[in-house]
Amino acid sequence: MQNQYQWLPFAVHRSSPHFDDRPHEDDVDLLVIHNISLPAGVFGTNYVDDLFMGSIDCQAHPTFSSLNGLRVSAHCFIRRCGQIIQYVPFSKRAWHAGVSNFLGRERCNDFSIGIEMEGTDTEYYTDAQYEALVRVSQVILAQYPNITSERIVGHCDIAPGRKTDPGDAFEWQRYLDALYQESTIE
Repeated sequence: MQNQYQWLPFAVHRSSPHFDDRPHEDDVDLLVIHNISLPAGVFGTNYVDDLFMGSIDCQAHPTFSSLNGLRVSAHCFIRRCGQIIQYVPFSKRAWHAGVSNFLGRERCNDFSIGIEMEGTDTEYYTDAQYEALVRVSQVILAQYPNITSERIVGHCDIAPGRKTDPGDAFEWQRYLDALYQESTIE
């Protein structure tokens, strides 16, 4: 599939080393919404960027010791202010889902796009984040028509019992209502 946007023209681009080729590039049919903050519940730091770029100082905070040697990424990260940072082109496999299963199909990284929202399960996301998420999602849906509303899920849906994000604070109906209103793709 030749996609118009492998890199979003309106995002900050940072090439994470944590990605590889998809087994089947044309097989993208799932969008996974996550949340992350480092340290947990602290916003506006560069630690998430450092983690996705493979340069996090695991001595910088006591809770970071479990991140030592972790190789993880997402296609995009949306900060509280609405800034979008893209780490992996959509045609490549980002390492965001871990052990996962969607409708009996394992290894969700193979066929999904992962978007991380700066946040926690319990703190509401910002208006700017929803606006940015809708903008990114509209581009993704235009490029990958097999991603339908039924194939937009939380990390909790593909790794139940292991993951809880994006959490109860994520307003699914608000997001989906805005997503399927008039397109804002530029």
